[in-house]
Amino acid sequence: MSAAYDTANDKIVIAYRDSANSDYGTAIVGTVSGTSISFGTAVVFNSGSIARNDIAFDSNSNKVVIVFDDNQDAAGESIVGTVSGTSISFGSEVQFGSFPIDYPSVSFDSDSNKVVVAWYDSGNSPQYGIAKVGTVSGTSISYGSAATFNSGTTSDISTSFDSSSNKTIIAYRDSGNSNQGTAVVATVSGTSISFGSESVFETTATQYVKAVYDSGNNKTNIFYMDGGDSDKGKAVIGTVSGTSISFTTPQVFYDAAINALTAVYDSNAATSVIGIRGNSAYG
Repeated sequence: MSAAYDTANDKIVIAYRDSANSDYGTAIVGTVSGTSISFGTAVVFNSGSIARNDIAFDSNSNKVVIVFDDNQDAAGESIVGTVSGTSISFGSEVQFGSFPIDYPSVSFDSDSNKVVVAWYDSGNSPQYGIAKVGTVSGTSISYGSAATFNSGTTSDISTSFDSSSNKTIIAYRDSGNSNQGTAVVATVSGTSISFGSESVFETTATQYVKAVYDSGNNKTNIFYMDGGDSDKGKAVIGTVSGTSISFTTPQVFYDAAINALTAVYDSNAATSVIGIRGNSAYG
């Protein structure tokens, strides 16, 4: 599952693989009231099996963009969703990656009014980390040329936009380099994207990487599992300077093994909230 906040309609949009309906790609609109949430009717956006997905809200077009791994042709697909009341409707699917792909991640660059999609190209060996710039127009999206941010096997990709430096941060597990936790700063120019040098934030095996921008401190927090330290949950704080990013010493936030992770930044409370699957598989 993935979720995004639609600031124009004050709604939550959740995208997911519906295992009760042949793994179809499905989305639903949620409305928060006090400490409760209610939902509209679920809508299928892909009538076929999907794998991983991610979602971002484009505040320029007031649309959501869902990217996903389409199991039917193993391609990377995307679709634009429009929220109206408690319903959501979709345009036509647009392919961003024609090779077999995995770990798609999407974020919105509010400086250039573009979305950045990153994924690994499992059709190549090694499986490069690739990114593209997407432009939403109406209910469709178009893409610029693909660019490689890591010329080695790449997985556990997470993107986040730093609105202070107007850069996109791509964090990932560099499987071509001993599974180290790594990040790179990306710059969008028109429909093109370029990258600075890679920066390692964790030297041991890293998994479940999630990058979150902390707008209160103008920092990028990266949460992850440290496979070199009993699979504990850890975090680093990243500071962008030009096209580089530097990190603090890793800190433990969960002193036991985890095997799933997500995180989000609460701008009202100026706090990052982390969700994990921890002891006994509890949330």
